[in-house]
Amino acid sequence: MSAHCQLTGARPGFGNNISHSHRRTSRRFDPNIQRKRYWLPSGGRYVRLTLAARAIRTVDSIGIEAAVARIRARGGKV
Repeated sequence: MSAHCQLTGARPGFGNNISHSHRRTSRRFDPNIQRKRYWLPSGGRYVRLTLAARAIRTVDSIGIEAAVARIRARGGKV
């Protein structure tokens, strides 16, 4: 599963682990990605979205229709 959110566009951040001796090694900060299924009344079907946990809360507040409109405005396919 690719680690990016369809609604917010959240992607992994990159940084370093720093040991006690101050040696640095690469690491990733992954967003909390979940696959969630929503009923889309205008389409008469279910849609499965890959969303960050923060984006799931956004969908709960603005509604699935507005969220799908935002995804399509970003150029995403639903």
